Amino acid sequence: MSIINFVVVGYGGMGSYHAHHLIPSEKDRVRVVGTYDISEERQHISKDKGFQVYGSLEEVLSDSYIDAILIATPNDVHKEIAIQALRAGKHVVCEKPVAMNTQELDEIVAIAEETGNVFMVHQNRRWDPDFLIIRQLYQSKRIGDIFQIESRVQGANGIPGDWRHLQKHGGGMLLDWGVHLLDQLLWLVNSPIKSVQADLSYILGDEVDDGFMSYITFENGVKALVEVGTTNYTKLPRWYVKGLEGTAKINDWDLSGEIIAATGRKDIQAPTPIQAGVGLTKTMAPPSEEATEKIAFPEPKADFVPFYQNFYEVVREGAEPIVKNHEVRNVMKVIEEIFMVSHNN
Repeated sequence: MSIINFVVVGYGGMGSYHAHHLIPSEKDRVRVVGTYDISEERQHISKDKGFQVYGSLEEVLSDSYIDAILIATPNDVHKEIAIQALRAGKHVVCEKPVAMNTQELDEIVAIAEETGNVFMVHQNRRWDPDFLIIRQLYQSKRIGDIFQIESRVQGANGIPGDWRHLQKHGGGMLLDWGVHLLDQLLWLVNSPIKSVQADLSYILGDEVDDGFMSYITFENGVKALVEVGTTNYTKLPRWYVKGLEGTAKINDWDLSGEIIAATGRKDIQAPTPIQAGVGLTKTMAPPSEEATEKIAFPEPKADFVPFYQNFYEVVREGAEPIVKNHEVRNVMKVIEEIFMVSHNN
């Protein structure tokens, strides 16, 4: 099968990352031929890097040598570019969020089905090592049935970049990091959602959210807190997960943290009361040494292939996408519900 030739549309931070790191990692399957960006500065940078620089999107789409495009532009033009490309016979990879809302996504998917071209969204955080550890714990039940999940990312640098501060471009942190965390959560917990509660933060004075907290309850009983913050000068754990037989904590992307599991021994002494402030407590006393053990994190290994290998196999071999469009739609529906319930608060 022949290599898939890509053009990167939007040669900014993520576009250049795809061009220089992600796509070349599958060089026997996919390659970047050129780029298109409205910025003259980025055009010069791309040319210096040895890429063919296209002067317009129409020029890209009329090039029969090009099989696919990557869309890495501001969010509000994803739909327009994707539909043009699909109708021009190109396959499409789109950065997240896929579009501004589910209606736009439905329009894109309808054109993809009509033309027979592949449309996939780059939900790359499914490959994050920290998520893979949590996924293995959830599936293996090494700490028992997991019933509570806290997933968060926090920083103190405010909203990044320029267009992400503007509502018309689809800015804000719910449509930025929120997409990632919600995609991970919905892919992890295979159960319909029972309820969604949320609170968006506008503490920095932008017209878009600078963070949010969302509480999601699934019909299988799992409860999740999903949080994104950009005003946190000290951070809470990236993951805090409770199972019936243990607790796991991953502090950050360096995979520091611990898993404490119950030993299940029956011949252990009851906890001894401890001094707690000006009082005593047995409830919050640490368990005896025989009651728990510290266990190692499982190896953060994916049981699925890398994104661009999968894209190649979908296009050339008819394989099943790892990131399915109905899953992307489910995430967008939750995002829309978060916006709705937070504005009603």
